Amino acid sequence: MPTDPEPTDADATDIDVVGHLLSLPPPKMDTATLARLVTAHWNLTGTLTLLTSERDLNHRLDTGSASYTVKLSNPAEPPALTDFQTQALLHSAAADAGLPTPRVVPTVDGRPILPLPDGALRLLTWCPGTPIAHLPRTPLLARAIGAALARLTTALAAFDHPAADHVLLWDIRQFPRLAPLLPALPADLQPMGKAFLHRFTAETAPALTSLPKQVVHADFNPHNLLADPAQPDTLTGILDFGDMVRSHRICDLATACSYQIDPDDPLALLSPLLAAYHANLPLTEDEIALLPDLITARMLTTLTISAWRAARYPDNAAYILRNAPSARAGLTAAASLTPAHIQAACERPSP
Repeated sequence: MPTDPEPTDADATDIDVVGHLLSLPPPKMDTATLARLVTAHWNLTGTLTLLTSERDLNHRLDTGSASYTVKLSNPAEPPALTDFQTQALLHSAAADAGLPTPRVVPTVDGRPILPLPDGALRLLTWCPGTPIAHLPRTPLLARAIGAALARLTTALAAFDHPAADHVLLWDIRQFPRLAPLLPALPADLQPMGKAFLHRFTAETAPALTSLPKQVVHADFNPHNLLADPAQPDTLTGILDFGDMVRSHRICDLATACSYQIDPDDPLALLSPLLAAYHANLPLTEDEIALLPDLITARMLTTLTISAWRAARYPDNAAYILRNAPSARAGLTAAASLTPAHIQAACERPSP
């Protein structure tokens, strides 16, 4: 397996450390042009509704008999990355047909991706449900998240792709690369960010290198997960494979955990999530030992990158900063977690 690339002198500037995909706005295409392309290549017509997105151009297509997501990738995204995400969707659906992931709809001539000068165009089935960010946070929902993540991770365990080892700044193991962006943090968080960065680089990162790695989703945040409000104990959608990367399996779990920490009771939602995950995909002692630090690193990653991007794209700031309040509120609570807390949560019996 390729070794992780080390930071270079190019990382000295924020534009280099963030990279093209995070430093460019989403692509633009008028609705009429998009509709013509969908009709010509998928033989579908209907109503297109613009969706919010951080780096792609997404629309919902309603045909009257079905709904789809029409996704135009950022033109800065290398074709290999688009193919990586698409093949992962195809693989996970084949490995676990019960996973509520979008299904890739090929063009009339059988292509999963339509390359265009404006970016790669894809059509995906629409997943029903409400983003869990807009639903009450409950232990049952947290348990559903943990179980679904473990199933998806298991489904992807045998998946590989030439683009899997790309460098993604949202990947927790890349946290030291964010050093040039720490000034974007609110002033009161900068001392904590710098101190944690030093400890992560010196202690956490070296310990992480020996832990299991595979292709992971890497963005199990509440805006990417859907549920039926009438049955919130089961996920109806797992969206946005755009941050997929080969990383340490525990980093993927830490990302999911970082969005499920209640500042008033850090273990209320974290325990059922971890118990469900561990029941499906047992954690090792070494993974458990690092999980608290990795959760904190993800929260700081969210705050740092979001603040940097929001300052550059104020028109899209509300969307970019959507996860920042929960990350900030959870930082102190996350600092109180210990490996013993994680171990006890993993051993919690199922209801």
